[in-house]
Amino acid sequence: MNSARPTDAQRRYLERGLDQPGGKLPLFDQRGQRVNSQTVRSCIEHGWAEPWFRNPMKPDWLVCKLTDKGRSLVNP
Repeated sequence: MNSARPTDAQRRYLERGLDQPGGKLPLFDQRGQRVNSQTVRSCIEHGWAEPWFRNPMKPDWLVCKLTDKGRSLVNP
């Protein structure tokens, strides 16, 4: 995919990984709601995030981390 600009929701999601060990991205937003799976998948498709590991308790939850490309996008 090309170098698209992130939506506001994508940017908020990616920014939350800046302060986390290893760039771990959240499963839940700041209101306690699960992050929209389309937001997560689109960030992966753009190369801004990558799957990190599977949660054995919730295999449908995709635990991701910020990529270098994603980090430079939200923290220039």
